[in-house]
Parts: sequence; structure tokens; C-alpha cells
Amino acid sequence: MSTRSDTVAGSDPRPAENPEPAGGVPVPKPGRWATAVSTPIRRHLLLAAAALVVIALVLENTSTFRQSQLTSVAYLAIAAAGLTVLTGLSGQLSLGHGAFMAVGAYTAALLLRGNDSAWSLPFAVLVAVLVSSLVGVVVGMAAARLHGPYLAGATLALAVAVPGLALYFSDQLGGEQGMIVPSPSVPPVIDDVMYFLTGNDLGSTKYLAYWSWAVLLVVFVLLANLSAGRIGRRWRAVRDDEVAAEIAGIDLGRARILAFVISAACAGAGGALMAMASRIVAPSGFTLTLSLTLLSAIVIGGLGTLSGALIGAALLTYIPPVVTNLGLNAGLSSLQAAELAPLVTGVFTVVVILFAPLGLIGSYRSWSASRRLRDKGVK
Repeated sequence: MSTRSDTVAGSDPRPAENPEPAGGVPVPKPGRWATAVSTPIRRHLLLAAAALVVIALVLENTSTFRQSQLTSVAYLAIAAAGLTVLTGLSGQLSLGHGAFMAVGAYTAALLLRGNDSAWSLPFAVLVAVLVSSLVGVVVGMAAARLHGPYLAGATLALAVAVPGLALYFSDQLGGEQGMIVPSPSVPPVIDDVMYFLTGNDLGSTKYLAYWSWAVLLVVFVLLANLSAGRIGRRWRAVRDDEVAAEIAGIDLGRARILAFVISAACAGAGGALMAMASRIVAPSGFTLTLSLTLLSAIVIGGLGTLSGALIGAALLTYIPPVVTNLGLNAGLSSLQAAELAPLVTGVFTVVVILFAPLGLIGSYRSWSASRRLRDKGVK
């Protein structure tokens, strides 16, 4: 039996791990950081850079109305991405994520009220993320002790209760009428740079759309790296088998709280951008319907997939106006056409659940994997 000294002496027929080239200079092995950057992080950054180019081309060639729609897709996708991490990866069902969006929206509205600074938009989003994260810590500590329908019921109560705070503190939060959010002003430096690059003026609507999609890309890159790393593996272990995860040394409470905090931070960022896009923050905008919309988005797109969250948000943004226009063209009244949109959206969601239970992205991946196995002759 060969020993380690035999291997060093050269009796091992396998090639050396660090061979020397003809010149005699040893080839250094890649470091741990270089190896990490060369795989998932680099791939995610390259995809984000390519997506940024596509977004710029789209925004520069669309109308103001389409730019506002793209902003809606972005902030819904940001909040849905956080929810898909919470529900799809860590297995915690939340029916009250609209409450965290309300926290972020009201935080941004308070910061932007009477603030004419050109750089107030990123500052408001950052503070909204921090405040929502703090709320997520408090809620997550309580939610970590709940499971299944109990957790769903607690988050449902949160979604009902939080908008009511605006009525209780009506002097500070505007009450039922809400708070007016000023349009974000474009910094002159950014306006000049964008005009040099695109030849087009950067209005407030387009500026907000760029910011929304930039935040979306940052959130998706961070969540993708977390999901592919050790934290994501812990979440999936807790979701699949709590007993086995605890035996393996995973702190269940800490993993659940971290997922809740990250999800709440994403919802806060989405809520801040939503407030700037709608120009008003009122309790009527953060009802249970918003929380169910986020849940529908990840169910339609596919639980646990960021691309599914984006596709679900896009479908729930574009289906209602398309259905409403079709209803008007068919001779329906404005009220009938408006009521037709949620009906079609609900039916579409049910159809997806019945025929694609893993969501659009999840079902496509399952079908693609099965097809590759059939091509290889594996039954």
C-alpha cells in the first residue's frame, strides 16, 4: 500500500495538482475568493449587466405610460422576490407582505415630504429598507414560533392592522386621504450623462423607472447569491425537514428570522418605489388585495424562483389593462370592463395552479429536465 512519502517521491501515477511548466515557474492555484467569483457571482453579475442594457433600450424607446407600467412591474417584482425567498425557500407562508410595503411607502413619503434634494430618492429607498428590516426583525421573532396556518393567520392579521395605523395617526400619516408624495427630481449630473449616452432627456417618470429596475437588479443579484450559497442551503434544509436540519446543527429560529428580515427589506424597497410611482400613499393602497397579489405572483411564476417572481409580477401588471381594453372594445361599460379584469386574473391563476402546479418557470424547468433525461435514454 502506497504511503504519503511514495506519493511525494513520484510513485503515484496521477498528475500533480500544481504542475510546473517547461520554464520551471510553478503555476499558482486559484485562491478561494477567485474560485467563488468565477462561478455563481460572476454569472449573476454578467446577467445583471446584460439585463441593464436591455432595460435601457426598452425605456429609451417607450412612451411615458409604458415607462410607468415598467416601474410597476419592477416594484412588484422586488416585493415578490422577497416573498418567494420567504415562502419558496424557507417554507414560511405569509399573507401579509403588503404591510411591509406599507411601512416602506410611508417611510419614503415622510422623508420626501418637503424635501427637494435631487438625491432624495436613493436615500428614501435606503431608509425604507432599514425601517422595514427592523419591523421584519420584530415580526420574524414572533413568526419563528409559528407554523403553517398559524403563521398565515398572524401575517393576515398584520396586513389588516398596519393600514389602520394611518387612520390612528392621521395627523402624521394623512389619515384616509393619504399623503402626497412629490415627484423625484432628476439630478443635473445624471441628466447630462444620460443625454450624452442616449440623446434623450431624462424625465421624472423615466428616472424613476431606471431607479426601480436598478434596485430590482441589485436585489435579484443579492438574493440569487444568497440562495446559491450556504444561507440558501440552510433555508432549504429547514423547509424540507426541520428535524434533520436541527440535528445538522442549523438554528431554526435564526434561519427563519433572517429569511423574514430579508423578505421584509425587499417589500420595504418595493413599497418606497410604489409610493413614488403612484405619487400618493393611502391606506386603500395597502389592503389585503396587495398581499394576495404578491402571493399570486410567486404562485404563477413559480415558488422559489426569482425569474418566476418577475414573470408573475409582469403578468399581474399587464393582464388587467389588457382585459379592460378588450372589454371596452367588446361593448362593455367601463364598470363592467373594470370588473372583468380581476375575474380573468383569478381564472388565469386557477388554470396555472391546475395545469402547472410548480408555476410557469418551475413547470418549464421540470419539463426541460424530463426531456433531457428522455434524450439520454433514462426512463
